[in-house]
Amino acid sequence: MLQTIMGQARRAIDDFNMIDEGDKIAIGLSGGKDSLTMLHALYYLRKYYPKKFDIMAITIHPGSDTFKTDELEKLCKELGIEYIVYQSNIAEVVFDIRKEKNPCSLCANMRRGMLNSIAIENGCTKIALAHHSDDAIETLLMSILLNGKIHTFAPVTYLSRSDVKVIRPFIYVSEKDIRITARKNNYPVVGKCCPRDGFTKREYMKDLIASLNKDIPKVKEHIMGAIKRSDIQGWKQQDPKIEEDDNEI
Repeated sequence: MLQTIMGQARRAIDDFNMIDEGDKIAIGLSGGKDSLTMLHALYYLRKYYPKKFDIMAITIHPGSDTFKTDELEKLCKELGIEYIVYQSNIAEVVFDIRKEKNPCSLCANMRRGMLNSIAIENGCTKIALAHHSDDAIETLLMSILLNGKIHTFAPVTYLSRSDVKVIRPFIYVSEKDIRITARKNNYPVVGKCCPRDGFTKREYMKDLIASLNKDIPKVKEHIMGAIKRSDIQGWKQQDPKIEEDDNEI
């Protein structure tokens, strides 16, 4: 299954010109199944991809006592991948100081800002996030239903203030395939430590799509097809390099 995912990732990389010769790519390693699968996919892909590139991994530690990175450190050492764990106070800020009722946006923005800064400090030219096709679909529905906008994240995003590009090699990959791959290969998935896990708007969208899928078996394929054929900024393969600020959804 990893081979299949690597093939889908390579197609996305080629379609949107995600990797250039000599790139150093920072992988946002959250410890979840998605980022761990992407770490392995890019690790093996770089061995035969025609453009030479290097990778490193960065974990933004939320500051929770229950979040352990020991197995991630062990994995990166075994693979020979440079690895940085940045100790943050995100959990304290979001839940104790700000007491956010809807913490996801603030948490994501803080993590993304820290990840961008560390990647730049370490000479990275690209930042790879493990957003997959299900994420793109859920983000589109959240944007339409909650904000009244037709928007989802782009395969490639240029962050003008930091002069770095964010790439999403898994944009064609399904969450189901990632889940099967992570389980089959026994990746050291870090347990979720967020007290709101399972009670977010994104979880609601997952449930909504699952419900729709009972009556419309190919609903996800149809929505993803609409995204690919749409005028949503950044999804035109002939013009993949767009410019946004650091506060993208």
